[in-house]
Amino acid sequence: MTAGQDSAREAIEAGRTALGIELGSTRIKACLVDAKNPSKVLGVGNHEWENQFVDRLWTYSLEAVWGGLQAAYADLVADVYRRYGIRPTTFGAIGVSAMMHGCLTFDAQGELLVPFRTWRNTNTGPAAAELTDLFGMNIPLRWSIAHLHQAVVDSEPHIGQLDFFTTLGGYVHWKLTGRKVLGVGDASGMVPINPTTRDYDATIVTRYDNLVSDKGIPPLTHLLPEVLPAGSAAGDLTAVGAALLDPTGALKPGIPFCPPEGDAGTGMVATNTVAPRTGNVSAGTSIFAMVVLEHPLEQVHHELDLVTTPAGDLVAMVHCNNGASELAAWVGLFTRFAAASGAAVDSDVVYETLFREAGAGEADAGGLLAYNYLAGEPIAGLTEGRPLFVRTPDSRLTLANMMRAQLYGVFSTLALGMRVLTDEGAEPDQMFAHGGMFRTAGVAQRFLAGALDAPVSVAETASEGGPWGMAVLAAYLRHSDMSLDAYLTDHVFAGAGFDTAAPDAADVAGFATYLDRYRSGLAIERAAVESLA
Repeated sequence: MTAGQDSAREAIEAGRTALGIELGSTRIKACLVDAKNPSKVLGVGNHEWENQFVDRLWTYSLEAVWGGLQAAYADLVADVYRRYGIRPTTFGAIGVSAMMHGCLTFDAQGELLVPFRTWRNTNTGPAAAELTDLFGMNIPLRWSIAHLHQAVVDSEPHIGQLDFFTTLGGYVHWKLTGRKVLGVGDASGMVPINPTTRDYDATIVTRYDNLVSDKGIPPLTHLLPEVLPAGSAAGDLTAVGAALLDPTGALKPGIPFCPPEGDAGTGMVATNTVAPRTGNVSAGTSIFAMVVLEHPLEQVHHELDLVTTPAGDLVAMVHCNNGASELAAWVGLFTRFAAASGAAVDSDVVYETLFREAGAGEADAGGLLAYNYLAGEPIAGLTEGRPLFVRTPDSRLTLANMMRAQLYGVFSTLALGMRVLTDEGAEPDQMFAHGGMFRTAGVAQRFLAGALDAPVSVAETASEGGPWGMAVLAAYLRHSDMSLDAYLTDHVFAGAGFDTAAPDAADVAGFATYLDRYRSGLAIERAAVESLA
């Protein structure tokens, strides 16, 4: 065993580590880091899962939540054992993050009232519109308060039993620690946050309580989890929680927890973009951009959400329900073709091959169009999705152009929202990107730079993403005497390597042409939703 492995083993045995766990849309991931040097990853664990479409609503069962968490944690323990020959039984700190928004509602006995309603649902249009008018700021369809209020609007029977509601990250944290709390970034996707108090906006809370005063539900201050900024103590792992996470009984209780966060917050941490005029793009099942603001926006825009960093600073968020899932489906098709032809290759090789081919495509994708709308897309005004690949008779159908169109399709709705932000004068100095699609060197990063007409940087840790960002927030528990920005810049990213792609003029012009065609073609999407049940 090398000196580095000996040092890592010692840190694991002594519990000088930080564990981050993130429940993403398609994977539950765990990431263990050295608490003294969070850039050093000691082990990882993964578990794949999928949402279900039940009664026309997207959901995950609680059984899938806990089975997936246990599987991801067990995979992490196995990975640590493979690397160092030991199985961890304790950690210096733990943090849980999950997909933001959505809604889990509970009664006074802690029983789930209706299945988890995820961020992906778009049935909340009437509620979101009413709340946007009432609050004077954009309330997106996926926000927790929109889900709650839609149930009120629809007079759902469970509303009369409501005692508590939270996000997925808040739910898992509650069951592991007994604390009903949320990090301020995740909380900002439940109810708007006042950036001065870094708590729920008291005026908005009062307006909502007045709106539903005759509905027989408790005030929001009773229903909502407590808000905590990054670095706050957020409880300890209970004996019950330890058994939930590790049914083998090896994990010891008493481990401190940092506040649970949303995947947007962990993305900001993972890219060191928590200071004003910094921004990042996170690409996965959904794709979203976060830009930390110097001042509030002048107008209300349905394309822009106002959330916060894990420290509570105001952020403009462009959130698209649809990200790289349709791209992955095409990669799966080509992977199967290779296998059927007798030349089976790993999917990572297929990604690399197709991405490289896309780089050789025409700047405007040869007249092709790709819509990645598996689900509804509020920015585009669509309540449901219909994935489409469209071309005209005179377009150039080549593999290079087809794959370029698919990659452009991942970034197009995001670009529509980012142009609104640019019109507000809120342009970041540089954008950082993370997510699995940026593992293939250069191509997706280059296309994103062209789509945003801004430099895009990818860090060496880009593929680790949210769970690594959550592990960093857990490690920050011991350093909360300094600001989160200073901790990340001086302690975590001081020696980090970044690869930066400047926008290429041909890519910028080609994507602009593609986006004009894409915007016009949205009428095809609307017709498909109406025509194809």
